Formats: sequence, structure tokens, C-alpha cells
Amino acid sequence: RWWVQRFQRSLQLYDETRVDHFRAFAGYWAVGAQEETAMNGVWKKGPGIELFEALEAALGHVPILAEDLGVITPDVTALREAIGAPGMVVLQFAWGGGATNTHLPHNIYQNSFVYPGTHDNQTVLGWYKAGCRPEEARLIARYIGAEAGQDISWAFIREAFKSVARTVVVAMQDVMRLDDSARMNTPGKAAGNWAWRVGGSSIWDELRAESADLLAITQMYDRLLLDWKAPGTKDAGTPEAESVSEVETVAEAAAANYISASQS
Repeated sequence: RWWVQRFQRSLQLYDETRVDHFRAFAGYWAVGAQEETAMNGVWKKGPGIELFEALEAALGHVPILAEDLGVITPDVTALREAIGAPGMVVLQFAWGGGATNTHLPHNIYQNSFVYPGTHDNQTVLGWYKAGCRPEEARLIARYIGAEAGQDISWAFIREAFKSVARTVVVAMQDVMRLDDSARMNTPGKAAGNWAWRVGGSSIWDELRAESADLLAITQMYDRLLLDWKAPGTKDAGTPEAESVSEVETVAEAAAANYISASQS
């Protein structure tokens, strides 16, 4: 009942919901309430497929993104695939462990979301400067190209866009080539998170070059959804683009309709 209520509320707010720590549905680390740390505990079997069958019976299709990062065992992958949920790939995690690393671009699978980095990571530039090991930097240079380090943020963005992953998610900090002074969140740090802001209203004029570059790679890697309409604007009369040159006009119309729908 608790999960049904939680997903029911999420689906009122969002088109898709990311489920954090998805691996716990297959197996989770249980720690006694009296323990002072999480070191002492036991692995227990999670609710598995039965939970998702119950969700579907109560709510119909429940579109989720499975946050399947960390040490993922075969039972976790099997559960994710059984319910058809996309998983997550993070390019900052790709450069250690050899050619079988699941985050390397050649191992990315179609039913996934790929991120250069998430809200919990350093920015790509911050990671490359301070978190990337020398052997990782050498592999990046060989894998992506020797020039990658000159513009590492956009090198990762391009790798994400050119992958077979169904969806790409890119942080604005990486679009803007910012270092860790713009980091969003540091897990385990109690204060000072979620303070970064993109800037004032003039920032969009300042980012016209980046906007054009995003449009270009979106077109190049066939990720341009010409018939996209903002949620809630199905019947709002949003025009569809007939050519790439009309995309910006369509985007403005869709945004205007979305704002109008939201205000109403």
C-alpha cells in the first residue's frame, strides 16, 4: 500500500520517476536499529517482481528509471530487465576496470539513461581536474581522442549523445563548462548543497553558442524530436517542425504553451 500510494503521487507530478537504490528491490542490507553504524548488518531478499506486479495491478503502467549504480549483481539486472525499466550509465565511472566496465560507451545498452555526471557527482571539468586518476586520463585520451582534455565537458556530452542510450541527461554545469565551484551536491556532506544557480535572465543570451552547439549535436546524432510537445499541451496547437531550421520556433511555441498550461 505504501509503494502504491507513493507511486500514485509521483505519477501525478512526473511523466517518469527515478527510483533511487533500485538494487534493494532485489536484495538489501538490513541494519539493526540499535547499531551506531551501517557496518553490522545482513543481506536480505527484497520484494522482487511481486512488488512491481502489484503496482501494475493497482496503477497500470508505472514508468520508472532504475538507479542501478554501485555493485550490481545479476539478480538486480534480471529484475530491471523483467520490468522493462531503463537503467543508468555515468561516463565519469567508465575509465577504470578494463574494457568490460559497464559505463564505457561501447558497453552502453539502448534501454538506459546516460549521464556525463549526475547531481551527486563532481562536474565533468571538476572531476577531470581533481578526481580523475592519471591512468584514467590516459584512457580517455586514447578512447575519445587526445584533444578531449582541452574541452572535457563537451567531449563527455558528445560521447553521451552519440551512444545508443535511449535518453541523455546533461547537467547545465557541464554545458557551461564549469568546475566544482558549481557542484550541485556532495553525498555525505550535511550543509552547503543545492545552492548553485544558473544565473540571471541574461544568461540565456550568454549561452547562445552553447545552445547552437547542443542543437547541432542533437541533429547529428538523430536525437531531434520534431514532434515533441510539452506535457499537458497535447491539444494546445503546438506546431510541428518541418525542417531543422524551424526547431527553435517550435521550441519557443512549446515552451509558451507549457507556461500557459502551468499558469492555468
